[in-house]
Amino acid sequence: MLEEVTLNSGMTALIGRPSTEERRPAVMLLHERYGITQHTRDMTERLASAGYVSIAPDLFHRFTGDREALVRAEVRCELTDEESITDLVEAQAYLGSIPYVDEENIACIGVCQTGRQPLVYSAQQNGLAATVVFHGGIYPREWKADALRPLTIDSYLPNLSCPVLGIFGELDELIPLDEVRRFREHLEKSGRSYQIRIVRDAPHAWLNDTGERYRPEAAKEAWRVMVSFLEDIFSARWDRSRVLWRFESDTSHGYA
Repeated sequence: MLEEVTLNSGMTALIGRPSTEERRPAVMLLHERYGITQHTRDMTERLASAGYVSIAPDLFHRFTGDREALVRAEVRCELTDEESITDLVEAQAYLGSIPYVDEENIACIGVCQTGRQPLVYSAQQNGLAATVVFHGGIYPREWKADALRPLTIDSYLPNLSCPVLGIFGELDELIPLDEVRRFREHLEKSGRSYQIRIVRDAPHAWLNDTGERYRPEAAKEAWRVMVSFLEDIFSARWDRSRVLWRFESDTSHGYA
């Protein structure tokens, strides 16, 4: 069951709670370019069913345009790094105020457009246990500075404060494999812990079961990898005193 809450800034968020009275780890789930849609609601519920308190903040709460056009991908709402950090600080503080949240074990998941935000937040804040990026965060534009994002993504990577899981698609035309290799190189050069998985035969947005590019087997595998990663993090099986690199790729000879 989901509950909608309004935070002090006026930003709304969905909250999903596991069916237990025990203190549980929590996850901040960041929506795709469409805003909070049914897919976001479904993922929030799935995270709660997996045993995590989940919050999905509306990062587009400053947007004053046509929301229906946003859902149809006819317009975009761009996010600044500064605004995103402000929103995630508030969302994490809200989680920390919930008695049944283990505030030492909070992760952040970014999907598609918001893949950048967990990386930026982890580099600026020390309160996360892990970050997860689903087919986002390392688009070619992320490596260039602009008015909304004055710092390039590689300038944040050396300062990541927690391990990162990146899950990307073999056939993603928006994030080619060269960008994934570039991401990996920067993480290793910076001595940051990571797990990267390239999912076979997956195009961009394969995770979204409400879209035409949905790939059930790829989505199932990606979810399994994420839950396994979070379980390792939250149970302290991932040794934070060491720098760990895990890279797994399944690609064709012609495409790799």
